[in-house]
Amino acid sequence: MNALSLKDFQDQVGELLLRHRSLLDVLSKVQQSSAGVNRSVTKSITECGCIEVNAKKQSYSPEMTLDQAKDELQTHLEGNLCEHCMDAVAAEIGKHLFYLSALSNLLDVNLEKVLEDESKKCTTLGFFNLS
Repeated sequence: MNALSLKDFQDQVGELLLRHRSLLDVLSKVQQSSAGVNRSVTKSITECGCIEVNAKKQSYSPEMTLDQAKDELQTHLEGNLCEHCMDAVAAEIGKHLFYLSALSNLLDVNLEKVLEDESKKCTTLGFFNLS
């Protein structure tokens, strides 16, 4: 089986999206799906407990080398998603991708081109890509 491309997915979303064809509807669904991703991660912390957040000030100094900074800076995340939480988070990210694709379709934005352009920017700017 061939890997699904962003274009194929974007085309599929274009064929399936009937109910939320209005730009305003899609914008609100993008926001709602983003909240769903946040909520599923939050529930992994607060209800399941498979992951924890241990946040504190990052110890960074401009004198650090990039390798030192990579070693020193933390994600504040401890643990790993359990199978149930992984499924829930992945499902919410899938919904979010669906509505991002729908928004891209309405605005005639090619997601593969967006991905290529962003990758080029990351390659060019490297660690200075702080957008």
